[in-house]
Amino acid sequence: MVLRIFGLSLVVTVLSLGVAFLYGGPTALVLCILLAILEISLSFDNAVINATILEKMSEFWQKIFLTIGILIAVFGMRLIFPLAIVWVTAGLNPVQAFDLALNPPANDAEFFPDGSPSYETLLTDAHPQIAAFGGMFLAMLFLNFILAERELTWLSWLERPLAKVGKLEMAAVVIAGIGLILVAEFLADSDDRSTVLLAGLIGMVVYIAVNGLGNMFHVEEHAEGAAGGPSTLAKATGKAGFFLFLYLEVLDASFSFDGVIGAFAITSDPIIIALGLGLIGAMFVRSITIYLVRKGTLSEYVFLEHGAHWAIGALALILMVSIGVHVNEIVTGLIGVAFIGAAVVSSIRRNRKEGESEKTLTSEPTPVA
Repeated sequence: MVLRIFGLSLVVTVLSLGVAFLYGGPTALVLCILLAILEISLSFDNAVINATILEKMSEFWQKIFLTIGILIAVFGMRLIFPLAIVWVTAGLNPVQAFDLALNPPANDAEFFPDGSPSYETLLTDAHPQIAAFGGMFLAMLFLNFILAERELTWLSWLERPLAKVGKLEMAAVVIAGIGLILVAEFLADSDDRSTVLLAGLIGMVVYIAVNGLGNMFHVEEHAEGAAGGPSTLAKATGKAGFFLFLYLEVLDASFSFDGVIGAFAITSDPIIIALGLGLIGAMFVRSITIYLVRKGTLSEYVFLEHGAHWAIGALALILMVSIGVHVNEIVTGLIGVAFIGAAVVSSIRRNRKEGESEKTLTSEPTPVA
């Protein structure tokens, strides 16, 4: 089963590394490997969250996300998105932006000899807006999970008090909004404050809209299915699946921001970035997502979803802080891995304790009447 799930990713990896070697020799090959490792380490929590949402989708919409959705992730976010930023910020057409990306300054300076900014510089200059949008979207996702009251808690000493705070109506919006104002006021440059506020508000609105539509049709699915029969249920499931698909695409985009920006610390070549981040990295994230769903890992390791959401909260915080302070990509990746790893260990310990409790109960002698 493992080979069947990860087989395509392995094939894509070999082909991508081969293309990278033919494109730029050993240097390009090494850069491609580094980018793939960066993407996988940064996106493991993304795979966990994807799996939790995919479990709620019909088989049809699961296949749509794992095919069309992955293509959007590979080519849209890892190749087209950086180019689109350059089109907008530099006023270039797509052909000029792509040519600028493929022909960086010979001395790797921030500007060309004629004074025009490089592709990397233009993309880096757009980081505050990108980080504000992605950070607020992920912050809303984290807050809506962690402020909800639930029977099973992982970090109970912290999650239970936060659940009490969550009883305040629109608590997530209030906390996220205060955070956005503080970041814009104290971390963003004076020239970027308005754009950071606008981008952050758009991130919040997009989350509320897409998540709200998904929840609305998910409720209709159960309500109509009880009275309307199978055909109505199938139609409602289609609507719910469509909005969950949109939600996953925006979520993947938000997760991708740090990886795309971080990639420019390694290389500014869009071809190498597309091969390393897009093809290899995104394909492995896809395979990990499928593995989690097919193996029922989320039900076996009950704290894994909690760990993933705490990793999302950390990533959202890092994105917002990075507006004013550079955060090393290694730190970002290790924090996510640390939360996921701790959640897995906690789940194993809980399963072991439950197993011992069941053995104790079954081994107790039956009282004689």
